[in-house]
Amino acid sequence: MNTTQKETMKRGEFLRSLSLGTSTLMAFYCMGTMTSCSTGDMDPLTATTPTTPTTPTDPTTGAAFTGNATTSAGAINFTIDLTNTAYSKLKTSGSYLIIGDLIVALSTTNTYVALSKVCTHEGTTVQYRSSENDIYCANHGSEFKLTGAVDKGPAVAALKAYKAVLSTDGNSLTVTA
Repeated sequence: MNTTQKETMKRGEFLRSLSLGTSTLMAFYCMGTMTSCSTGDMDPLTATTPTTPTTPTDPTTGAAFTGNATTSAGAINFTIDLTNTAYSKLKTSGSYLIIGDLIVALSTTNTYVALSKVCTHEGTTVQYRSSENDIYCANHGSEFKLTGAVDKGPAVAALKAYKAVLSTDGNSLTVTA
């Protein structure tokens, strides 16, 4: 067999070339291992699924925002509309929301903060405590300052901090890395 034939060979053909019987092939199909094969003549290793641009939505609130609020998709850079009922809570001092991969809060001193929502100890989602004006992990009791610095362990690494800027009209908040 030459290299070109190997590159275009479908999974079923490959398994048959190994002399696997019909019952073995059926077992593979029934277990779902063949479901990832593409239909037609496309090579599953090079096939890509076209994506349609969509307006990002916050998985917690379902509300639309502009930009990217997840670290897995690239650099953090998003703007939320504080007049939208899903985000209007952030106009109240001492409130917070989880937006994408971040916790965004309006502290009791009326300062916006945006930090990674994942506790650096064991990955639990943190929360803002207005009574202490800090970030708290309910899992093991770690406490963080609003700068992201560890105030009390067991966490030893700071939360990543992001820049949060309120628009001049007070109706939108932009968060960037």
